[in-house]
Amino acid sequence: MLPGRHGAELFDELALSELPITGEWDGSIAYLDRDGVINIGSPNYINNVDELVVLPDAAKSIAELRRNGFRVCVVTNQSPIGRGLWNHHRLAMIHDELQRLLLLEDEDAILDLILYSPHVPWAGSAFRKPEPGMLMASRQLVQSSGDIDQFNTELQFDEARSAMVGDRRSDLKAGKRYGVRSFYSPPHLGVSAVLQRVLDPDDQGDEVMRAPE
Repeated sequence: MLPGRHGAELFDELALSELPITGEWDGSIAYLDRDGVINIGSPNYINNVDELVVLPDAAKSIAELRRNGFRVCVVTNQSPIGRGLWNHHRLAMIHDELQRLLLLEDEDAILDLILYSPHVPWAGSAFRKPEPGMLMASRQLVQSSGDIDQFNTELQFDEARSAMVGDRRSDLKAGKRYGVRSFYSPPHLGVSAVLQRVLDPDDQGDEVMRAPE
């Protein structure tokens, strides 16, 4: 019950865009939920590109994360696929449009990797939040540029500056279980509301109970 990966098979080589920084990447990753963090969410899901609305300053915030040395990995639950409401191709169209809209606002607002869980909540997948599997998978794919053929749950990485940003308790639980700083972003504001906190390595994030279910 592995996650899906936008634009490629899961273990394909990952071609990362150069970060707009001086020096080498220090390994920091911003793990971002999608709905309520990058775009406006809906209780009935985002079902097509016409329903996609990017939150104010989301593009600028993603660009600022990358300009401060973070890779940006989207980790999103997308159970409509598992529920049979629509398919992987529909989701790919939505994610293509999301990246296009972000780049229209800021050329540095590149999503380095998008992983999604197509599984329904009752399937028990380790790759559906609140489980931390998508964060672990993102790290290993980005760290290796995709030069792997399976995930190793025993590997340890320096996640000192890394952070999870989400608008639900399941997001923060996933971040805490993976061992990264986790931040609650109000869904009407998104990632911009916590950008400066994420950039501050001394800010250890929020308690899980602060976020809604």
